[in-house]
Amino acid sequence: MRVVVAGAGTIGSLFAAHLARVADVAVLTRREEHARTLNEHGLRVSGRSDFTASVAASTDPAELGDADLVVLACKGGDLEPLAASLAGHFANATVMTVQNGLGAEDVVAAHGAWPLLSAVTFMSGTRHEDSHVEYVLDTATWIGPYRDTTHVDAESVADLIRAAGLKAEAFDDLRPAQWSKLIFNATVNAVAALTGLPHDFHFAAGMLGGLVHDLMDEGKAVAAAAGVALSEDPWEMNVHATQHGHAHYPSMLEDVNAHRPTEIELITGSLVRAAEQHGVAVPLHTALYRLVKAKEASYS
Repeated sequence: MRVVVAGAGTIGSLFAAHLARVADVAVLTRREEHARTLNEHGLRVSGRSDFTASVAASTDPAELGDADLVVLACKGGDLEPLAASLAGHFANATVMTVQNGLGAEDVVAAHGAWPLLSAVTFMSGTRHEDSHVEYVLDTATWIGPYRDTTHVDAESVADLIRAAGLKAEAFDDLRPAQWSKLIFNATVNAVAALTGLPHDFHFAAGMLGGLVHDLMDEGKAVAAAAGVALSEDPWEMNVHATQHGHAHYPSMLEDVNAHRPTEIELITGSLVRAAEQHGVAVPLHTALYRLVKAKEASYS
């Protein structure tokens, strides 16, 4: 099977390296230097897995040939230009989004007629350099049909991911899982970005734990108003993640520390907009959304 992973940050690198054990994998990068490093040295995984995979890499989708599956593993803020760059390429592929938040599938759908799968992933890691990623949290990727795909298609990709040594599960309807992850991320990422704390025991105990709990209750109220029965309790997900013994640095915290734009629009922004649409008050999430936007504005 021919797989292209578009985006080679932490999640993209974990997908690409593991899938290269069972498929022919190419990686689409933004930087020429990154592609050159992957072509010369391969992609090393440490932590819960320990191996080095051979992958082909390029900044030009035309150089990667055709594919059966394209995994879009970029951050939300990079999705629009990435999807636009894929227009006219990979005509025979199914495209799978793996972004946090809501609305990624519609962004991609506007740039091509590919069959679409929607996914959210709970695995996490740390990207140490272009050719080395550490695999930290070995939780699952959840996959569901979106456009011109079925549960069978989702299950086929889940089978491939499982064969590669990662965890995956297919669903008829991804929304319950997608909303569970949305509420979790909208809370944990924004709080980490503003406090400077990694995702550790503080998020499940004491005053900060109380704030996190209240934020997640706001999110649950929005999901209920939207008619979505959550597949997992975001609070329980939070508690579990803080107990695995390794403090994780959420992507928004890494972005703020590096003075990069965050994914606040696609994550917390989508939750706040859904709350407005359904007439649910979310003062805590609205405050965090505005504060992270202000943090971004402070870079200049």
